[in-house]
Amino acid sequence: MSLPIGLSLPQLGEHVDVGAVREFATSAEELGFASLWVQEHLFYPEENESIYGGRHTTSVHPAYRSVLGATELLAYVAACTRTVTIGSSILVAGYHRPIELAQRLSTLDILSGGRLVAGLGAGWSDEEHAQMDVDPRTRGRRMSELVHAVQACWGPDPVQFDGEFFTIPRSVVRPKPVQKPHPPLLSGLRSATGLARTAALFDIWNPSSGSPDALLDQLDTMAGMRPAGMDPVRLFLRSYLQRPTDAVGSAGQGIEGVEKDIRTAIAAGAEQLIVEVNFWDDMRSPNDWAAAPARLATLLDTAAELTTPKTSAL
Repeated sequence: MSLPIGLSLPQLGEHVDVGAVREFATSAEELGFASLWVQEHLFYPEENESIYGGRHTTSVHPAYRSVLGATELLAYVAACTRTVTIGSSILVAGYHRPIELAQRLSTLDILSGGRLVAGLGAGWSDEEHAQMDVDPRTRGRRMSELVHAVQACWGPDPVQFDGEFFTIPRSVVRPKPVQKPHPPLLSGLRSATGLARTAALFDIWNPSSGSPDALLDQLDTMAGMRPAGMDPVRLFLRSYLQRPTDAVGSAGQGIEGVEKDIRTAIAAGAEQLIVEVNFWDDMRSPNDWAAAPARLATLLDTAAELTTPKTSAL
């Protein structure tokens, strides 16, 4: 079976419009891409002081000057498509509260017919956390509690929850998601604490780099921390056509670089490779976005070739 390939949706930049999103999503589904993904950011502070995405700089990529809302974009794409998985990689936990997030994600799962993967992360922007009245120093503990509270909302009614950050009085919380017991939960956390949190709470791990040996070692580490009765953590590897750099630009690896990441994903036993397209310099207009899935279809061919057993000639 070929390694499934997913794509990030058109989301960043002033040139993204409704036609670009619709054409990209429907073309990707028709061509056989497995999934379509969003991320979450709120605004672009001109005087940002936070370390940007673990990249040792406070300069943020200019594509983030305009960002389509994550759950709204997924809802539109759910209506444009029929079979492709839709997912968040990631929603920032600090920007949400349990009942609100449970309702949004349940709605997406219902409208998509059970196609949602719900990715959550701790985030990095102090400025964005401040807009949501959240102390970023608590973001890890708060995220863990948020997951527990959302899962409670997805469980049987009446729901009740009492924690450090959230309290839900005895309530009926509906709708419930189509997928049972809940949509798969995805994490991209990489620190030692993050791996422990992923092992305890999440179904899928979505790192953005690593050699096969390093990824397998980290999966083994999480397996040793996994609560009894939970299935092993699944691996969805992330790849960038161009990666944001410390110079506030993009460092390109292109399609050939993604093909190398396909090999890494296969060697590490990944179930899927997600390709981030939003930082690709070739995406300058709605027409560029509409044409992108066809340009990237060679990745599907590469994945098929690398995972198809070779048969010897008789």
